[in-house]
Amino acid sequence: MSSRHKLREIGMTSLYQSFLLNKDIRQSVYDNNDSNEVDPFLYTITIDGMKYKDVYIEQVNALLQGDWTFERLGYIEQAILIMACCELDLEVSPKEIVLDEAIILAKKYCDKDTYKLINGVLDKL
Repeated sequence: MSSRHKLREIGMTSLYQSFLLNKDIRQSVYDNNDSNEVDPFLYTITIDGMKYKDVYIEQVNALLQGDWTFERLGYIEQAILIMACCELDLEVSPKEIVLDEAIILAKKYCDKDTYKLINGVLDKL
């Protein structure tokens, strides 16, 4: 059993590959997972996240400022936001944890100040 942080990294990578390669999310999850069994948490933040993706994109677009849209964001940023929106929407984890984890991923994988945008959007949800 992986830690939720590790599962979020796998989820982010899976969503990223799905966006970048226009690949089925289920295939991405299986390709990035260490086992044939998909952890229920990983399933939720990836497959359920993609299921409700359009709703989450609409929510994010409503919070982005200026001429920024979800589509203008990088695929990693999109992946982090979809996962976090899903966790918040389905009340999988407390909001503070979701925000902290999203910021940690953004600081590790995105441009230097991207975490501020991620935090700003998620904080308003």
